[in-house]
Amino acid sequence: MFYVYVLINKDGKLYISQTSDINRRIEEHNFTGNGYTSKYRPWKLVCKKEFLKRKDAMKEERRLKSGVGRDWIKNFIDLNDVG
Repeated sequence: MFYVYVLINKDGKLYISQTSDINRRIEEHNFTGNGYTSKYRPWKLVCKKEFLKRKDAMKEERRLKSGVGRDWIKNFIDLNDVG
């Protein structure tokens, strides 16, 4: 199984990516990673979608990173309820 996920931090920054191990990736973003997301911790998972094939997950990741996808995220998720 592959997942596309959306994270948000307390400042409203979004992070969109895909993985085959969602729990490990969220742990890395919040505790052990040292890339972009380490600068803006903590992160909260606000959306995840499951796919059988990585190529389908990658296609959805690209869509969510587009203007149309970001609009969908803002309409689908209450970004004010990040807490």
